[in-house]
Amino acid sequence: MSVFNYKFKIEDYKVKDSHRFNEKNLSDFLSNKLTEFSSIKAVGQFNVGQSNPTFIIESSEGKRYVMRKKPPGDLLPSAHAVDREFKVQKALYESDVPVAKMYLYCDDESIIGTSFYIMEYIEGRVLEDTKLSGFEVEERKAIYDSMNKSLAALHNVDIKKVGLEDFGRPGSYFTRQIKRWSNQWELSKQHDMPEMPLLKEWLIENIPDNDQTTIVHGDYRLGNLIYDLNEPKVIAVLDWELSTLGHPLADLGYNLMHHVQPTNLFSGLKGLNLKELGIPDINTYVKNYCDRVNRDFIDPTFYIVFSLYRNVAILEGVLARGRAGNASSSLAEERGALGPVLAKLSWNLVKENNLD
Repeated sequence: MSVFNYKFKIEDYKVKDSHRFNEKNLSDFLSNKLTEFSSIKAVGQFNVGQSNPTFIIESSEGKRYVMRKKPPGDLLPSAHAVDREFKVQKALYESDVPVAKMYLYCDDESIIGTSFYIMEYIEGRVLEDTKLSGFEVEERKAIYDSMNKSLAALHNVDIKKVGLEDFGRPGSYFTRQIKRWSNQWELSKQHDMPEMPLLKEWLIENIPDNDQTTIVHGDYRLGNLIYDLNEPKVIAVLDWELSTLGHPLADLGYNLMHHVQPTNLFSGLKGLNLKELGIPDINTYVKNYCDRVNRDFIDPTFYIVFSLYRNVAILEGVLARGRAGNASSSLAEERGALGPVLAKLSWNLVKENNLD
């Protein structure tokens, strides 16, 4: 668990050498844009997970802000779209979806070398451990229920009312996504995984008839949420880099992957006594979500299998980039080794449910 408040020292969060920027330029820029901001007193960097570097900025007045920016170097045109992150969170701020307040977006690369945005610094807890070790049973129930509630709130948002009808392509989400990730896997293939063609064929043949379109987060999981310091309540959803318009049940399937993964794989929950822990099982979690979005109960298998399939393609890409020298080779090998494990797990899930 990571706790973020005004007690920790920003200086303990060192900025990576490769991510340093011109602090004076940024200080001068922000002093003309933010109220009660005269200059930057300190800068730190969060060093977990994000592909878009994320920094803590403290003003001379003692107020803290968060800055997310594109990483340095040559990037794919559509990658690291911080403008989209800013847009979706700003649009959702007045909705029931808990998000940080957006202050400003800047695409003038002369300031710090890349585009960036400034948002509210929120005091709270980030809970990476899906088992929620150290919490009481009732706390675990409430933590998972709040995660469920926030996901349903996102999918209940009226796209037109918040001005996000142009945030992606409506319709045929799974058809397009299966094609995209199949192509990604073919281009970056590092392992012989006989399950992948079988999964591709099964997914194509089992695309649901319901072609609903909502805002989707794309990486909705426990570790991307900030909880209140004192209550088991989500107060902000983080990391909107993969957000778009799509099928809401893709988010639900992704959110449920931990339930089918063993405990030694990506913080899996399979095999644990969830009732004893106070963690909802798949059916309970799905029922609570369906009640909140006013839909009939659904079998989540397709959506979980799709999410696992996507993750295999992503892991193969990480491994390919590592072997090509474009990513940390040790981390790439470690993560890439999990691709075949997930492929087998995904196909076994299909067979276990007699869906093959």
